[in-house]
Amino acid sequence: MSTARRIAVDGLGNRLKYRALTGGRPFWDLVQSVRPLRRRVNAVLIDRAVREMPPRPEPLSTMSDYTSWASLTDRTYQGRHLPPVVADESARPTPEQAADLFARGDTMVPCPRSTVLFAYFAQWFTDGFLRGESTEPRDPRKNTSNHHIDLNQLYGLNARATAALRAYEGGRLKSQVVNGGEFPPYLCENGVIKPEFAALSVVHFDRLPAERRDTLFALGSDRGNTQIGFTMLTVLFLREHNRVAAGLAARNPGWDDERLFQTARNVLIAMLARLVVEEYVNHITPYHFRFTLDPKLSTSLAHAPWFRENWASVEFNLVYRWHSLIPSHLVVGGADLPLAHTLFGSALLPGPGLGRVLEEASRQRAGRIGLFNTDPALRDVDVASMAESRAVGLAPYNRYRRHCRFPRVRRFEHVNADRKVSDALRDLYRGVDDLDLYVGLFAEEPGSPDAILPPLLTKIIAVDAFSEVLTNPLLAPRVFNAATFSPYGLRVIATTRTLADVLARNAPEDPQPRFISMTRQAAP
Repeated sequence: MSTARRIAVDGLGNRLKYRALTGGRPFWDLVQSVRPLRRRVNAVLIDRAVREMPPRPEPLSTMSDYTSWASLTDRTYQGRHLPPVVADESARPTPEQAADLFARGDTMVPCPRSTVLFAYFAQWFTDGFLRGESTEPRDPRKNTSNHHIDLNQLYGLNARATAALRAYEGGRLKSQVVNGGEFPPYLCENGVIKPEFAALSVVHFDRLPAERRDTLFALGSDRGNTQIGFTMLTVLFLREHNRVAAGLAARNPGWDDERLFQTARNVLIAMLARLVVEEYVNHITPYHFRFTLDPKLSTSLAHAPWFRENWASVEFNLVYRWHSLIPSHLVVGGADLPLAHTLFGSALLPGPGLGRVLEEASRQRAGRIGLFNTDPALRDVDVASMAESRAVGLAPYNRYRRHCRFPRVRRFEHVNADRKVSDALRDLYRGVDDLDLYVGLFAEEPGSPDAILPPLLTKIIAVDAFSEVLTNPLLAPRVFNAATFSPYGLRVIATTRTLADVLARNAPEDPQPRFISMTRQAAP
């Protein structure tokens, strides 16, 4: 898309900000070399990114189409950025027809910068707070999460689940050693969940044969065993929790199991928040300025209008359906496996070892996020996503563009200049104002050839991701200190900026250096 056309579609202000952050690398290198300046610019850029949309609290939730005390406080419902609408069904396709827009052909279009590890982490991280109901039929209005980055993938959603996972010795979580590596204990015996894990569950458990059930790990999330990437990241953080607990015990011999466990948990949650900002968010943005999780951010941003308690929105839930990232075949333990073979694949991990599987994910390219690039095996997920967006009455794509300070598009070619995309949209929708948000988000053309996400999707992610992380109570000025984490815990957090850092401390069965990255390695 030409520069003039890009300005017309994105708006001059949005385009100038994008060009400023993606150009002038010597200037940004200078800014980052001066610590006080970097700290100030970091806070300003984050604040301005979140202010691109009206702040929480939202007037409405998915409870009803009007504001009530219950709708402002009952967080079993999802928040929503815009009021529900009643659309003309004759002006848009059925969910099944719309889902066909996502299906991949024979060849995957690769992402310019992302590896499969990025895809795995995105699924694993977001499932912690974007959790629809596991019951069938699902109620798309509901969210079963705690609306926090709380590592419930590891610790469970509630106290009963946490208790089932704890060893109650040395602050540790239960684990076992398989092939020299530490893993969670097995959930089942002879196809039945063990009594000690009665508080845990697994989605689609009834559909699994007994022999497959016996390979499942006891994990905090009911989705923890569903895909190999989700499982391996939980295993990595299990190992880190137990390592940190042991370090705390060695330095604080008077602490009991409870304090060791709770302090290690604090450290792990704060560590995850740092990884989200400094590895995950920085991978997504094509900017030269690298965001940091500065402990003083909560102080400098505490008076910002958006600095409110977390409440995941229904829109945020839908924008994270990045199924096109996943290749149709995944490399695991040296084998090229169809996507379906990696589902409920916990048994695939102990053989090759955690380090090797993480490196294989780091060396395989992810797919590009967009239409016509999702494995057909995931079509039902797109159908369900479309149906959920209709059930809660999401406003169309153009209304969300205006909400996020983008100009309204007037033609399908403004959504995407690729004729394959614009013609397909024109065939299914009466006009561009009828375009579903879910389709428009992924149909939109990226802002530059190396961009990972299209502009509207990028803005929504930036708003919710930063506000989700930075309002975490562990990052509050009176909480982020040695009393909460211990001096040792603060050092662990301060020295952890990448998943590679975490793995390097937790692969005794295979200690060789590994390439671990969400960003693909440039060809030599």
